[in-house]
Amino acid sequence: MRLLDLCRTMEFQLPSALLFNEVKYITNLEDLQNIENALKGKANIVFSYVRAIGIPEHRAVMEAAFVYGTTYQFVLTTEIALLESIGSEDVENARLYFFHCKLVLDLTQQCRSTLMEQPLTTLNIHLFIKIMKAPLLTEVADDPQQVSTVHLQLGLPLVFIVSQQATYEADRRTAEWVAWRLLGKAGVLLLLRDSLEVNIPQHANVVFKRAEKGVPMEFLVLHDVDLIISHVENNIHVEEIQEDEDDDVEGPDIDTQDDEVAETVYRDRKRKLPLELTVELTEETFNATVMASDNIVLFYVDWQAVSMAFLQSYIDVAIKLKGTSTMLLTRINCADWPDVCTKQNVTEFPFVKMYKKGKNPVSYTGMLGTEDLLKFIQLNRISYPVNITSIQEAEEYLSGELYKDLISYSSMSVLGLFSPNMTTAKEDFSEAGNYLKGYVITGIYSEEDVSLLSNKYAATLPALLLARHTEGKIESIPLASTHAQDVVQIITDALLETFPEITVENLPSYFRLQKPLLILFSDGSINPQYKNAILTLVKQKYLDSFTPCWLNLKNTPVGRGILQAYFDPLPPLPLLVLVNLHSGGQVFAFPSDQAIIEENLVLWLKKLEVGLENPITILPAQEWKPPLPAYDFLSMMDAATSQHDTEKVPKCMKETDVQENDKEQYEDKSAVRKEPIETLRIKHWNRSNWFKEAEKSFKCDKEL
Repeated sequence: MRLLDLCRTMEFQLPSALLFNEVKYITNLEDLQNIENALKGKANIVFSYVRAIGIPEHRAVMEAAFVYGTTYQFVLTTEIALLESIGSEDVENARLYFFHCKLVLDLTQQCRSTLMEQPLTTLNIHLFIKIMKAPLLTEVADDPQQVSTVHLQLGLPLVFIVSQQATYEADRRTAEWVAWRLLGKAGVLLLLRDSLEVNIPQHANVVFKRAEKGVPMEFLVLHDVDLIISHVENNIHVEEIQEDEDDDVEGPDIDTQDDEVAETVYRDRKRKLPLELTVELTEETFNATVMASDNIVLFYVDWQAVSMAFLQSYIDVAIKLKGTSTMLLTRINCADWPDVCTKQNVTEFPFVKMYKKGKNPVSYTGMLGTEDLLKFIQLNRISYPVNITSIQEAEEYLSGELYKDLISYSSMSVLGLFSPNMTTAKEDFSEAGNYLKGYVITGIYSEEDVSLLSNKYAATLPALLLARHTEGKIESIPLASTHAQDVVQIITDALLETFPEITVENLPSYFRLQKPLLILFSDGSINPQYKNAILTLVKQKYLDSFTPCWLNLKNTPVGRGILQAYFDPLPPLPLLVLVNLHSGGQVFAFPSDQAIIEENLVLWLKKLEVGLENPITILPAQEWKPPLPAYDFLSMMDAATSQHDTEKVPKCMKETDVQENDKEQYEDKSAVRKEPIETLRIKHWNRSNWFKEAEKSFKCDKEL
């Protein structure tokens, strides 16, 4: 089990989707025609229909847009009626069309379209686009047996229309006609008989060359274009039937997908959400609503899986707050009202902002789940940091009595102690408290009698008092530096438990500490004796270089797969393992025949320190790469940037100007961006909690 696999189950760092900002979603024929008109003479269009957002075909289109989105305009729909309106007879399956708009200079002329007949997979789309980039028609004067084009390299046959000088113009028109009819099915070339050194039978006017090596060419007499098309299609049909007989592979099950979010959304598509618990906003109602009362606004797009998954969590929050909160929960569909979202500086979806009268909006940066959003809303009922004005009020604050209704959402309260003249330090702490609002309760005390509190809790001013309500403890931390960023770091580190239970939700917070993980794997609750032994070593500073934690396989089943990757066979539990992810990748196991007590643990750690213990395995430091080169989109983009045209063409070839050259790039999208269907960026499934530095350090490049 790779650490990457565990990360994929988290609501934290790794994206579940690629970039979406090059794709336009449309719902009717008028939208499609507007985009066509805007791009005529400028760029081509890749138009696709999928049954639902988030299914494999949809992700394949998005991955292709990630690579080719700067060259072609990608357009997407899920509307069957739109597919029918462009003349498609098959509305049961996903479809993809290539619209040749760059060739059209007359705005009254329609763009030609070519249908991709293969299933919508990433590889098939990639190959199809490469074929669309190839010259429509090529003139050759070489031996057909020696001619090779991109079509042949991609497994498509070649059709040579044999021409001679006397009939050149008519033959070329015929060849172009055939090329359009066979686009995506075969490559078409105009073979100049008069320039050939190799003899072609005088009666033959068509040469058919298969992609398979060793298969002889066919010299044919076909005087009708339809006969040429039929011959090619019949041979392709035979090959497809043979492949189907060899590969008895079922099509993708739309109810079982490789993306858990998309799969959940699709399975729950018929679930009726009580949307009436939230207020739907529009361009006309947005400003008036957010200015009239305190609001939580969800910015989302209704065609994207992550948005729809989070919408369910958002409604769950509305259910929990029903009748108990003065905060109005609202939502706006940015697919319908993109201008509103742009004005609110929202370019990622889903996104949540809190609006309060007279204050700047507050962006929610926590995990996209019900409990975390509920905590954010409840803790924002008061302003931070709270200004404490008396010793009695400070004691009530530290005991949890002052805000006892919020203690369930924040297990720790932080009180900053400052002398009245520490102006800069107080300002920095206030900035830190404001930054952390919605995540932890913070207060400030700077009255003349602050020394009474500092003496009672042995704190040297300026200082922080951390009241841990679940443990009933209050500890003091001196502030050597009062910079807001340093204060935030101290508080967030203090929120971490000494010996936590690791889950998929909290692992990133501990992983960013960049220390080896000392993990006690248990099939249920751990023995209090083991916990006390490890906590004792923590107090004695033996474990300062490690992150001690435990993992309950019943609560986090993915841990069993991790152990199976370390051990063969799996030893009995509980099992203590040291995993050095950040340096070396070694995995050490505490001897299973020894009791987990303080003396044995200290001896084992000393052996590790001097190198007397051998690792049970060493995790490879290899980078995570796509399973196939065809899916290495970043490499494709790099290659495209450095060299746009890498195709080899035969000598004496002349490309027709009917198809654009590979080197040409579409740069001017200003006309498209003025259309009402705005370009949208989709938010990654998870955002880092508080620190960009934590996000940078969280690199899942080793196995756990």
